[in-house]
Amino acid sequence: MINRLALAILFVLLLSTPIWAGNLPGAFSVSTMFGEHIFDNDQNFDNSTYFSLGLGYNLTDRATLEAVYGLTKAEGENAGDTDSKVRTLRLDALYHFQPDNALVPYLAIGGGEINSNPEVGSSTRHLFGNIGGGIKYFINDVIALRGDVRYLLDLTDWEPESENNLIYSGGLLVQFGAPAPAPVPVMVEEQVATPEPEPVPEPAPTPAPAPAPAPVPPKDSDGDGVIDSMDICPNTQAGVPVDNVGCPLDSDGDGVYDYLDKCPETPAGVSVDADGCPTRLTLKINFGLNSDQIGPEYDGEIAKAAQCIESYPGNLVYIDGHTDNLGPDEYNWRLSERRAKAVKNRLVEKFNIPAKRLTARGFGESEPVADNATKEGRFENRRVEVLCGATE
Repeated sequence: MINRLALAILFVLLLSTPIWAGNLPGAFSVSTMFGEHIFDNDQNFDNSTYFSLGLGYNLTDRATLEAVYGLTKAEGENAGDTDSKVRTLRLDALYHFQPDNALVPYLAIGGGEINSNPEVGSSTRHLFGNIGGGIKYFINDVIALRGDVRYLLDLTDWEPESENNLIYSGGLLVQFGAPAPAPVPVMVEEQVATPEPEPVPEPAPTPAPAPAPAPVPPKDSDGDGVIDSMDICPNTQAGVPVDNVGCPLDSDGDGVYDYLDKCPETPAGVSVDADGCPTRLTLKINFGLNSDQIGPEYDGEIAKAAQCIESYPGNLVYIDGHTDNLGPDEYNWRLSERRAKAVKNRLVEKFNIPAKRLTARGFGESEPVADNATKEGRFENRRVEVLCGATE
């Protein structure tokens, strides 16, 4: 809770103070620091949390005197060791580098007294000296973040095994009370009287320019409403609707312009012929009279159908069987369906076309393409057509 409150106060201060940086001469400072106190091994204390409060005064922008009070709640290293409150009071001299920058490093030297008050036993006092350094990062001319490291040397018992400590800490510095900078003198230039200019005769009036010629309208050679400079299809037939680049409309996107498209609503992806209708392939298979058998000599014809089907893998395919007019209608309808199924089976078995893509249909004698009155015409009508560009 305290940490959150401190962060909120810091945020408000950052928003409410002007942006500046540097160690200001004649300013006072208050530093609140938290860190860790590292004890000598023979002191029987664990490394413990350290808190300090410092009051400083900047003699110059580089030199500062600072008094610091520190408190460490030292915990015994082992179960039988006694906890203790360790207080330090020291006076330090700090020398700053690059004091006009936002980031200001410094060196420090000083001395003071360390007082240990154990929970059990008598307190002890020692004089100590300290050396160290740190860094201040000024967010503005009031607030700075601060980090500090000090090495404490025991001066009471000056021996190689003296109890020397290390303290490192970080926290917040508030700087205040700096005298305002001296105002910068303003140079005022002496005003020199300017002589009155001699009157200048008015120039003769300039004749009005001739009116600009009327602009020539852009040319539209084919009269489709799109000017030639933007017309990708400059010779469009008169009266044909066009798009914004002068090309005839192709509403179903099959590649055949609407005014030529006999199947104007072909679904996307379906292969079409020159009239814009789904591709239809007639297989030249000579079915015998009343027969649905396909000899191996017609595998080449069926291979053409397989190639057409595989060219459009997303389409459904209709295989339509037809007969001549010899025989009853019902018989011819069933015969044409058997012929379509024979082609479907050959495509599945020999050319590995998935059966679910193929639909066999019979139309009997209902859709002749030649005259049933002649032998040749009846031969042409006994046929199978593959609609490789079909769709549902």
